[in-house]
Amino acid sequence: MVGIETATLVGIGGALGALCRHWLATAVDREAVPLGTLTVNVAGSFVLGLVTFATPSEGVALFVGVGACGAFTTFSSFAVETVQLWESGRPLVAVGNAVANLVGALAAVGLAWLVLSV
Repeated sequence: MVGIETATLVGIGGALGALCRHWLATAVDREAVPLGTLTVNVAGSFVLGLVTFATPSEGVALFVGVGACGAFTTFSSFAVETVQLWESGRPLVAVGNAVANLVGALAAVGLAWLVLSV
């Protein structure tokens, strides 16, 4: 798949992923700790893991993996929020946020692998 079909699949998936990210992150975010970003990163990693390990068609991989999960998860917000926590004099919370995002995302992918390998 190349060209307009690919762009359409990724674009529509991305639009849906971005809307879902905004909704979920807004629903669970807290001022003290960026739980919204953590939630979308862990949930998105689980979904991407499921899609990847299920060996979907190229269209599904583009729509869900690249489009929806790509727009749903956010490394940049995680990075900025972590630095902001550090700069606000909360280094332990910043480190905790970094560890929670990394370990949570990796654990979610591992769980997806376990779910599909049973």
